[in-house]
Amino acid sequence: MPDDHRGTIQDTPLATALSERYLAYALSTIMARSLPDVRDGLKPVHRRLIFAMRQLKLDPGSGFKKCARVVGDVMGKFHPHGDMSIYEALVRLAQDFASRYPLIEGQGNFGNIDGDNAAAMRYTESRLTEIAAALLDGIDEDTVDFRATYDNEDSEPIVLPGAFPNLLANGAAGIAVGMATSIPPHNAGELCAAAIRLIRDPETPTGDLLDIVQGPDFPTGGELVEDRETLRAAYETGRGSLRVRARWTKSDLKGGMWQIVVTEIPYQVQKSRLIEQVAELLAERKLPLLADIRDESTEHVRIVLEPKSRNVDPDMLMASLFRATAFEQRFSMNMNVLDADRTPRVMSLRDMLRAWLDHRHVVLERRSRHRLAAIARRLEVLEGYLAVFLNLDEVIRIIRTEDEPKQALIAAFSLTDTQAEAILNMRLRSLRRLEEMEIRKEHKALSAERKSLAAMLADPAKRWARIEAEIEDTRKRFGTGPLGVRRTTIGAAPTVVEVTAEALVEREPLTVILSDKGWVRALKGHVAADADLRFKEGDRLKFLLRCETTDRIAVFATNGRIYTIRAADLPRGRGDGQAIRLLVELGNEDDVVALFVADQAARYLVANTAGRGFIVAGAELAAEKRTGKQILTVKPGEEAKLCIQASGNHLAVIGQNRKLLVFPLDQVPEMTRGAGVILQKYKDGGLADAKTFTLADGLTWRLGDKTRTETRLADWLGARGQAGRLPPSGFPRSGMFGDGAG
Repeated sequence: MPDDHRGTIQDTPLATALSERYLAYALSTIMARSLPDVRDGLKPVHRRLIFAMRQLKLDPGSGFKKCARVVGDVMGKFHPHGDMSIYEALVRLAQDFASRYPLIEGQGNFGNIDGDNAAAMRYTESRLTEIAAALLDGIDEDTVDFRATYDNEDSEPIVLPGAFPNLLANGAAGIAVGMATSIPPHNAGELCAAAIRLIRDPETPTGDLLDIVQGPDFPTGGELVEDRETLRAAYETGRGSLRVRARWTKSDLKGGMWQIVVTEIPYQVQKSRLIEQVAELLAERKLPLLADIRDESTEHVRIVLEPKSRNVDPDMLMASLFRATAFEQRFSMNMNVLDADRTPRVMSLRDMLRAWLDHRHVVLERRSRHRLAAIARRLEVLEGYLAVFLNLDEVIRIIRTEDEPKQALIAAFSLTDTQAEAILNMRLRSLRRLEEMEIRKEHKALSAERKSLAAMLADPAKRWARIEAEIEDTRKRFGTGPLGVRRTTIGAAPTVVEVTAEALVEREPLTVILSDKGWVRALKGHVAADADLRFKEGDRLKFLLRCETTDRIAVFATNGRIYTIRAADLPRGRGDGQAIRLLVELGNEDDVVALFVADQAARYLVANTAGRGFIVAGAELAAEKRTGKQILTVKPGEEAKLCIQASGNHLAVIGQNRKLLVFPLDQVPEMTRGAGVILQKYKDGGLADAKTFTLADGLTWRLGDKTRTETRLADWLGARGQAGRLPPSGFPRSGMFGDGAG
């Protein structure tokens, strides 16, 4: 502060003073801490770490040095902040589960995916990786600007040359003041290929670039489950939310048992915390399909999940875990970065690649001009050397006899000051003939290089061709091999898997028994039709259905409604069972017409006593409520008569008047609900029975213990709604088709 201002008090509104100070703090946080630079993808602390390690000569081919030494140099020379914050940044750059392409190679304990911390910096060692060396490549060739460090004793680069697409390859995350950034890592090979595509066609839209850059490529692998449109919107706007799931496989065990093995978990999820979360939900009985979870991980992730029973569906089990645990994680994308003008803004995928390419173009131009200047200086010296070899004796005489040999050389041979100084500094051994040949050879090579560089600087097409070649070299170095293989697979948006109650039931065979008076029970196993079944006095068997515990049983009643009962909910044992009216809301005046397991892929014929009916899809014969679902509309005085599976191509209908009519099944419409159409006309009585069949196979009915098939049906063939005629001789007097009816 100037001396004339000391002791001076200036009145300032509090709002103004606060806004100025807060703005200064916000700008410092945004530009010097939290947001990465779009050109090299680094925050200041990371850039200073890499630059300081280069000054310590911690190149990929050199030995390791203690991390404490590195942190000390960074803190003392470049980054005046706490040593632990610097060390944490160093550790993250070395963790292969945190960085897709680590910039630092660590030796010692650098933490693990369980969330354990790294050892103290006095115990660990580090050096740069090949990728960090690529980011630094050309930094001594005036490719980037430097600025003074915080104490003005040294200088540091504002940005690195960045021959590697680090921002998108490794991603970034940070919270500034009023803004944040969250960029997922990507595959370097895909990024380089997309950049080359952008060089060849600068107008390539982001949507086309996504044909090359498939999506994020997390270091921990996993599966990205988003549709193409969601990805496109996220990469075009720079903002979005992407779902990542753990990778799992089903492993079969003995006795029909199986287990699920998880080998990859979502990015930034701590494995130990994930297992604790699942264990807590198990204890709270919120994961009914899961029996146990075990961690069998070594250096590779292996989490074993045991189902409650072998009949649990694996997809349903994993769906419940994805819904309730961190086995599925959302990654919020917010590609907010500092552009080349140090202005924070959200960029699209195309904008980021374009900014990196523009930076590489600037680096190439500056490096080329720096090289041209170096070539010019060297050629100047070489031309002076050649002058020496052409007049060697005179040069030696001048040096031996003149008091001011430098000025004499300049005057005698028209040399520059630089050339004269170089000649005077020459060693005597350099005066041999072989050395003259080497000088001429070097002069020729440098002249050719100067001509090539000048031509490249004059032609933008040649510059971009050089950049394309450099990026292709980067792709081959880092985009192939074990490091470059894509780890995160790109999947489609998953279908919603509902965890149903049947999934909790072990699949076993059952026989459902429904008596004439409406008592229902289930017997274990499949009971034969002639088995000795006991009922209450005056009661008898009405329906016997063989099914499994996981089935949903359809009950069709005389009121035309369909009800659904889970087989596992039926009472077991040898007792009388339970009244079916307690399981579904069936009125005392209503009765059960059909009891079956509906095939969702099949079609069914429903009809009432008046001879009206229609075809209904099997998928419609399900009801979620106890009150059921109205399928067949019945008028007063009418009842639903039957519900049978419709197969074949013809329908045979017989009335209580013993009139038989056969007509094509396609004359009966398919509906979801309604009163139906007339199947057969009656003067007296109503519908007795119906049966679908294939005309070529004939119509079959049961008479006692025998069956009979009639293939000559021309006399009974007609159109829907006719009266029909008396059935063939030998047809049951009961007017029913017998067991063949359904």
